[in-house]
Amino acid sequence: MENMTTDKKAKAARKPNAAFMKAMTPSAELADVIGATPVARTEAVKLMWDYIKSNNLQNPANKRNILADAKLLKVFGKDEVTMFELTGLLGKHLS
Repeated sequence: MENMTTDKKAKAARKPNAAFMKAMTPSAELADVIGATPVARTEAVKLMWDYIKSNNLQNPANKRNILADAKLLKVFGKDEVTMFELTGLLGKHLS
């Protein structure tokens, strides 16, 4: 019985998706925020959150919403987005 439990846990371990780990080049608009160096999608999201937090761009009333400054407005295309929209919007600026 003990071995079955550990076997299930071993199978459940996730492997990183290669598509997310591939270095991608940011657009000029996104490069203004995270830099022009090619990065993986996951790293782009991390760098974007670093920028958002360091510039205090989370909506104080609802921390799940991100308020766009001049640089982010070029990336988002609107004044405010939710954290759930962030990855999709970044994907449009990575190639």
